[in-house]
Amino acid sequence: MTENWHRFFTVDRMLSMRRGRGRRDHCLVVHDTEQGQTLTLRDAERGSDLPVSADIGDVGEAILSADAQFVLSLHDDNGSEVGHLWATSLDGAEHRNLTPDLPPYTLRGIDTARDDDSTVIAAAAPDGFSLWLLHSSRPTAPRRLFNSPHEAWNSLVSADGRAASIDTTDHNPGVRRFAVTVVDCGSGEVLATLTDGPQAPVRGVRFSPLDGDPRMLVSTERSGFARPCVWNPADGVRIDVDAPDLSGDLVALDWSDDGSRLLLVHVDQGTHHVMEYDLGSGELHRVAHPAGAYFEPDVAAAQLYQWASHYTAEGRIRLLHQRFDQPMTVLEVDRATGEIHRRTPEPPATAGTRATSHTVRSADGTLLQLWVCQPPRTLGPVPLVLQLHGGPNMVTVDSYHPDAQAWVDQGVAFASLNYRGSVTFGREFREGFLPDVGRRELEDIESAVRHLVDHGVAHADRVFITGASYGGYLSLLSSGRLPGLFAGAMAFVPMADWVTALEDMNPALSTAWRSFFGAGREADPAQLERSSPISYVHAVSNPVWIMQATHDTRTPPRQAYLYAKALQDIGGDVAIDYFSGGHETSSRRLEISSQQQMMDLVQAALHGTPWSQGPVRPSQTGVGA
Repeated sequence: MTENWHRFFTVDRMLSMRRGRGRRDHCLVVHDTEQGQTLTLRDAERGSDLPVSADIGDVGEAILSADAQFVLSLHDDNGSEVGHLWATSLDGAEHRNLTPDLPPYTLRGIDTARDDDSTVIAAAAPDGFSLWLLHSSRPTAPRRLFNSPHEAWNSLVSADGRAASIDTTDHNPGVRRFAVTVVDCGSGEVLATLTDGPQAPVRGVRFSPLDGDPRMLVSTERSGFARPCVWNPADGVRIDVDAPDLSGDLVALDWSDDGSRLLLVHVDQGTHHVMEYDLGSGELHRVAHPAGAYFEPDVAAAQLYQWASHYTAEGRIRLLHQRFDQPMTVLEVDRATGEIHRRTPEPPATAGTRATSHTVRSADGTLLQLWVCQPPRTLGPVPLVLQLHGGPNMVTVDSYHPDAQAWVDQGVAFASLNYRGSVTFGREFREGFLPDVGRRELEDIESAVRHLVDHGVAHADRVFITGASYGGYLSLLSSGRLPGLFAGAMAFVPMADWVTALEDMNPALSTAWRSFFGAGREADPAQLERSSPISYVHAVSNPVWIMQATHDTRTPPRQAYLYAKALQDIGGDVAIDYFSGGHETSSRRLEISSQQQMMDLVQAALHGTPWSQGPVRPSQTGVGA
């Protein structure tokens, strides 16, 4: 018999809708279905959908070629995130490796020109970070436009294919505060670099959609908060949208096809307000819309956003809208009347629970944002699962969370904390977890638990912690450094041992984390050990469950196994399971089985039953095996 909470996972839903750079309104749509994640080419002008039947590889970060004839995506080894970019025709008849002569790499940026097949990628490999020019429809050799030993991500190309950009750290090595470097696609010459100094990063968002217009939409932080800026690398002229009356980040999403308007989102303590800026009049105004999320940032990825609202080819605002209890829907704003029209069917009714936003004060007074879902019609405190997002430079937004809905459906409250390190709360907050990685986050976690207990949401000795990636790391670290606070920890693809992980992880992440720690292992092994959960297994009193990917090159399996073995060797209650895939591998079947296992573990802990399944075993395949 199917459990009733399965309905939150089994509803067919849209995960993203990314418009191509071409002049027509073609979008690549990712769906979550019973068969897994599938792609559809949506011709929004004609109202038609064409299923993409080809083997695409990494579906989540795939993009369209400008002519919408090819899907460009990374093909790797079982989700390892190390491979090559391929161009695949929609019917799968043509399938071509665009970089066959390059060593395998991690993709950290991809963009296409508007009117030809010029494509630029940012690639991270053992020899450094590079910007490459490719051609999606011609068998030409890739041409390297830029290379650096320092972090460089996020490749963009101008509408006419004459210039490209990459976010670089050469001006500030070892610190993730980027500058935007623009190069000539013909000569590879650096044309200009935009930096607001060592304290204020600049990120590229997109080039102007107009042919012959060299300007770029970038995001700056001169005030300490994100603000849009239109910059001309040819003459240095810039238009800054300072918005002094707004507190919090003002995030740049898109630039209208006629070049006249910018699409922005003001993030006010986690709440999204969509806005538009008119470049001609200099006016900034708010767009009326339902409450919810309208974009979701990403990090260590080929795109700035996992999904984001954007302009249609005709200049309407296409709102991608989600809530904790509502899967993604597509809305369009009529600019003349302000009316909102639904462009996708009403999402199926799942009888979910909306989240409320709480403000929490951490130990040093820092204000934190916390999403909370409480079971309806319950009195008094109940068991609670505290979820922590990955990153750390990511954020939990008011988007659809089937796991949250499943917990609440079973009478367990759910909360998700945006701890220090989260984005969209300003630079000081985003960098607040440095330099002592883990310490500030634990202060925030402890404060969130106290808040939930004090406000009668959670039962003090029935709070569980969970998270994936960096969230899994914090779940394990909390178990050892906040002993007694949690009734159990459930960690997905977690970081457990920084010293071992830096030996096994892919170059893109290894460089990033070495900079976060200030140096490599040889320079300060004590700091790596101080921030590693494996250093605190002796203090862990709660049961621990780890779900680890076999081909994970971000948080490799060997270090997760060593943690589990160390905890078991001293008598700890621990279990580790493996699934075939990489750090980002996901499927409906895996989500449901993992949710069921977590529910069983929570019930076991509440009844005093151990989680251990016998001696822990290392992964037999994949990274470090």
